[in-house]
Amino acid sequence: MEKALEFYKKQRRKILMFKYLDFVVSWDMETDAAENSIMADSEQVAVMSEMSYQLVTDPDFEQAVAVLYSNRDRLDSVMRHEIEVTYKNISDTKKIPQDEYTAYSELTSKAYPVYVKAKTENNFELFRPYLEKIVDFCRKQTKWLATDDLQGYDVLLDMYEPHYNQAKYDKFFDALRTRLVPFVKQATAKPYVAPKWAVQPFEEDKQKEFCEYLRDVMCFDKSRGIMKLSEHPFTSGFGTDDVRITNHYYANKFDSSVFSAIHETGHALYEQQCDKALNGTLSYGGASLGLHESQSRFYENVIGRSRAFWTVHYPKLQQTFARQLKGVSLDEFLKHINNVQRSFVRTEADELTYPLHVMLRYEIEKKVISGELEVKDLPKYWNEKFTEYFGITPKSDTEGVLQDVHWAYGNFGYFPTYALGSAIASQLYHYMSKDFNVEQSLQSGTTAQVNEWLKEHVHKYGSSKYPDEILRLATGEDFNPDYYIDYLIDKYSK
Repeated sequence: MEKALEFYKKQRRKILMFKYLDFVVSWDMETDAAENSIMADSEQVAVMSEMSYQLVTDPDFEQAVAVLYSNRDRLDSVMRHEIEVTYKNISDTKKIPQDEYTAYSELTSKAYPVYVKAKTENNFELFRPYLEKIVDFCRKQTKWLATDDLQGYDVLLDMYEPHYNQAKYDKFFDALRTRLVPFVKQATAKPYVAPKWAVQPFEEDKQKEFCEYLRDVMCFDKSRGIMKLSEHPFTSGFGTDDVRITNHYYANKFDSSVFSAIHETGHALYEQQCDKALNGTLSYGGASLGLHESQSRFYENVIGRSRAFWTVHYPKLQQTFARQLKGVSLDEFLKHINNVQRSFVRTEADELTYPLHVMLRYEIEKKVISGELEVKDLPKYWNEKFTEYFGITPKSDTEGVLQDVHWAYGNFGYFPTYALGSAIASQLYHYMSKDFNVEQSLQSGTTAQVNEWLKEHVHKYGSSKYPDEILRLATGEDFNPDYYIDYLIDKYSK
C-alpha cells in the first residue's frame, strides 16, 4: 500500500500539470486568442488530451489506485474520497475509446469559436454540424458509461452532480411547477417596462471600474486572481491561488455586468476559500456544479439584490454614474433590479422566472439524449416550448437556442445544476440566518462575515466530500426545495 500511495502521488502531479495546462489554454482561447489562432491551437489541445488520457489509463497507475481503493479504509478521509472518485474516473475513462476521446476534445475546442460566430450572426446552421457531432458523442457516452444504476441521460447528470438523476430532478422540477409556475404567471402578468434611466448608455470603462469595486466589497483577493473580458462571463482557476473571472459589458444594460461580476466573484470566493491543504491534490476546488452555483446565486440574488446590500453601496454607484443616476432613488433602483418579467435570455432572467429557463433546457436535453429530438429540429422545438412556458416567442436563434455556450462544450447534463444551486442557496441562507443577522452584517461595507460562514460550512471542504454530504453538514438535512420556493414567493409577494 505504501508503494502504491507513493506512485499515486507522483502520477497525480503529472495529472495536475495537464489540468493546469488545460485551464491556461482554455482561458487563453476564451479571452485573448484570435479566431484563427484558436482553430490552429486546437490541434495542440488534442495532443494534450491524448497524453492526459494515457496518464489516467496507465496500467501501473490503475494498479496503484486499485490497491489504494481496496485499502481505502486505512486512508485519511480526504485521500479516501479522492481515491474513490479517481477509481470511478479511471473506470469511466477506460470505457471511452481513446481515438473518440481525443477527437472529441479537438471537436469541442473548434466548436467554441464557431458557436460564437453563429450566435453573433444569428446562424444556427453554421453551428449545427458541430452540435450534431457533439450530441452523437454524448449519446455514445451514455452507452459506454452505463451501469446498473445509471442509464441514458442519468449518466450525464451524475457527471455534473453526483447522486442526482432524472428521478430526483423530476421531483424537484415538479415541485417548482406545482407551487411556483402559477405564482410566476400571476407575478408577470403585467409587462415590466424599464425606466429610461436604466436603458441609457453607461460607459463601459466605468462599469468595469464599479465591478472592480464590487470585487473589493466581496473581499476577493486580487493578488490571487484577475478579471478580463469574454463573450460569456465565467470563472476559471487552478487551486486557491490562481482564480480568474471574466465579464461582458453592455452599454445599455449596465446591471448585466454588475450582477455578472457579483455572480462570478461568488464562484471565485468558493475557490479562494477552499482549504489550502487541498492544493496539490485532486480534491481542490468546488465539490460540484450545483454546490458551486449555489454560491454564485447566493451572492448574486440573496445578497446582491437585497436592500441591505445596496443601502451601503448605491451611493458609490451613483457617484460612478452621476449623470445617469441623478435623481434616481434607492427605492427606484431596487425596484428595477428586482423586476420580474417574461424574458428570452436565461443569463439576463430575473430571480423569479430563472428556474423556468432551466426547466426548458432540462426537458430539451432529455429528449435530445434519448434520440426523441434531433439537432436539426432544435430551433423550432425551442421556440414552441418557450412560447408555451413564457407566453412569448424568441425573435431569433441568437436569443433562443443559441444563447448558451454550454452545448458547444458538450456540457449536456449541466443545466439542471443551475436551478439546484439556486435552491441550495436559499437553504443555506435559512441556516446562516440562524447563526447571525445577515442583513446587519452587510452594514460593515463588505461580505466578510458571510464569507466566513460559507468558508467554515461549505468552502473549506473543497471537493473532499460529496456535495450532498457537505449540504447535510451545513444544514443538518438533505436537499429541500421548499426553502427556495418559500423564499421566492415571500420576496415577490411584497
